[in-house]
Amino acid sequence: MLCTIISCDNDDDVNNDATNQDQCNYQGFSYLDTNNNDQTLIAESELNTQYFPNASNGPYGAPGIEIASFTSSPTLFFTTNVIALDETGTGWISINGAELEAVTVTCQRAGTSVGDEVRLDVVYGVVEVEFCVIIDEVL
Repeated sequence: MLCTIISCDNDDDVNNDATNQDQCNYQGFSYLDTNNNDQTLIAESELNTQYFPNASNGPYGAPGIEIASFTSSPTLFFTTNVIALDETGTGWISINGAELEAVTVTCQRAGTSVGDEVRLDVVYGVVEVEFCVIIDEVL
């Protein structure tokens, strides 16, 4: 699925009219198509976002985020310990039950409480997608 998406960046400072540059106007798991139109793969309402603030209970034994949707098409599971603003690191993504793939994640908007917005830029090879989500649970 990820390989069929065109590389894009719908939130950087290069494209000054980017939809998600200042706030998540286009929430969910999305990308910018070749015509500079936002496309949502999974709406935010179909994603469950869990924030783990404590090192003892987060993904991989550290604070982190998990985003999942097992009822949408495609299904999705994503996890990362990249949770600080402007931090870049590794995350893991699985689409439609495929094996987890390592991705590069940059945190562009950090949140820590239920209802907070989180924005993560995700790159896999030349493919770039984005999560603009609301934290549903703090565990």
